[in-house]
Amino acid sequence: MTDPILLRAIAQIAEARSTGRVPVVRSFFDEATFTASHVVHDPVSKKAAIIDSVLDFDQASGRTSHASADAIIAHVREAGLDVEWQIETHAHADHLSAAPYLIEVLGGKLVIGRDITTVQTVFGGIFNEDARFARDGSQFDQLVADGDRFTLGNIAITVLHTPGHTPACMSWLIGDALFVGDTLFMPDYGTARADFPGGDARTLFRSIRRLLALPPETRLFLCHDYKAPGRDTFAWESSIGAQREQNIHVHDTVEEDAFVAMREARDATLGMPRLILPSIQVNMRGGHFPEPEANGTRYLKLPLDIL
Repeated sequence: MTDPILLRAIAQIAEARSTGRVPVVRSFFDEATFTASHVVHDPVSKKAAIIDSVLDFDQASGRTSHASADAIIAHVREAGLDVEWQIETHAHADHLSAAPYLIEVLGGKLVIGRDITTVQTVFGGIFNEDARFARDGSQFDQLVADGDRFTLGNIAITVLHTPGHTPACMSWLIGDALFVGDTLFMPDYGTARADFPGGDARTLFRSIRRLLALPPETRLFLCHDYKAPGRDTFAWESSIGAQREQNIHVHDTVEEDAFVAMREARDATLGMPRLILPSIQVNMRGGHFPEPEANGTRYLKLPLDIL
C-alpha cells in the first residue's frame, strides 16, 4: 500500500484499540428523512462532535422545528459533554442541517470538506444566487482536506476525502470509528447514488475501495437507512469487514466496471429526493436560510425543469 494518508489512518485505528482511546457513539435516527445523526465523544475529556444533524422541516407549510436537535441537546447536557465540532460529511440533499441551532445552544466549530466550494458554485448557478451568496465556503468555520488531522479530546481524528456521491464528501475517522456520510449504506442496501451534479459512479467505487482497505474491525457509522427488503428494523452501524463480505453492491468480488454499470443503471431509475431543493439551498449555506427579503421574510426557491 502506497497511500500515506490511509497508512496513517490504519495506524490510528491500531493505536486507538490498543490504548483504549476509542470514542463513545450515540446515534439519533430521524425516520422522516431516514437520517442517522451521531454524537461522538471522548469518555475521558468529555469532548464531543455532532455529525450530520437534522432540522425538522415541514415542506407543505414551510415551517421548521427542533425536536430532532433538541434530543441531541438533551443527551449532550445529560452526559456533561463539551461540543468541539459540528461536522457535516457533505451538503446533504435529503435533510436540512440543524448545525446553526446546535451551535447557538451548544457551541462547536462547523466543518465540511473544502470542495463545498464546487457544490456552492454549481448550485449557486442552479438557484440563480446573486453576489450576496459567497461561493468560497466562508459560511463554515473550517474547510478540511484529505489527510487533515485533528483531535477530539485525547482521541485522534483523520479526515478522508471520499468523493463520488458528491465532490465534497468526507469520511471522518475518529479513533476506530469511521463516519462515512452517504457513501455506504448497510450491507444489505448497498451504496449511495452518484447522479447528483458533480457525482460520479467510478469515483465513488474508488473512494469505497479506499475505505475498505481499513482494518475489518473498523466500526462504521452510516448517515441513512431505508430498511432493505426482508429487514424490519432500521440500522446504521456496520464494520469494514461486514461491508467487504456482504455489501450487495461493492463486496470484495465486485469489479469496478460492473459496479459503474450497476450504479448508473440504478441511478437512472431514481427520482429526486423529496427535500433536495430546500435542503441544498440551506446546507450550502452551512445550515442557514437565505437572507430575508424587504418584507423581513426568508424564501426558498423552486427552480423549474432543471433537476
